[in-house]
Amino acid sequence: MVAALELYLDVDATRRIRTLWRALDDEGIPSLGSLHQKHRPHISLAAARHIDPHAVADALDGVPLGCGLPVEMNFAGQFVGRVLWLGVTVTPELLALHRAVHTRLDERGVDVWDHYRPGRWVPHCTISLRVPNPVMGPAIRRCLEVLPLTATITGAAVADHANDIHQTL
Repeated sequence: MVAALELYLDVDATRRIRTLWRALDDEGIPSLGSLHQKHRPHISLAAARHIDPHAVADALDGVPLGCGLPVEMNFAGQFVGRVLWLGVTVTPELLALHRAVHTRLDERGVDVWDHYRPGRWVPHCTISLRVPNPVMGPAIRRCLEVLPLTATITGAAVADHANDIHQTL
């Protein structure tokens, strides 16, 4: 189980990523869209096994969570464990937002996984959590077909789909 602080994308970017999810599903490659039908295309700023959404809301009170922030996805990547993603190009504004969020979470004792902390975070939009190794190459090629993708951040939430938690921030 995973809980995350997610940044959501504008309508056009969301549509394009959902189209990619469906294309992969149609090819027998499981996407985040078919996992349990609850995910939205997003960029996670923080993640952990469990995150208290009320603690996060309190910690981030008054912190602008990137609404209106432009982001670009220009590459695809793979994490160990067959996770496929679109890479978000790092900008000073995105890194400043990420650092501000983690400073506030740390101050309030909200614990997150180390690989989401400043200096270790790889900004990305997850496409699939379990691409079978024999089809990783075709899955990456399919991702490259939607790139480059420019998006605007439109909102944020703490989401824990396994526990039916979705707390808009």
